[in-house]
Amino acid sequence: MPLETYRLIGLVGAAVFVAAYLANQARWLSSEDWRFPAANLAGALLILISLFGEWNLPSVVIEAFWAAISVYGLMKRA
Repeated sequence: MPLETYRLIGLVGAAVFVAAYLANQARWLSSEDWRFPAANLAGALLILISLFGEWNLPSVVIEAFWAAISVYGLMKRA
């Protein structure tokens, strides 16, 4: 994939994070709702994909933990 595609994927992931956080802070989406960890997982995975275009180890580590915590949150709700 071209570098610009990876950047676009990463920007979409960041937008998902911000939208979920805004929805939570505005009380449109509870952190207890399964959609909150699902949005966080989607954002983390999209950013992880973008890091194939421009590798950054600290970002990979934080996004991997973010994804793992989101999976944990989804499993608690199942």
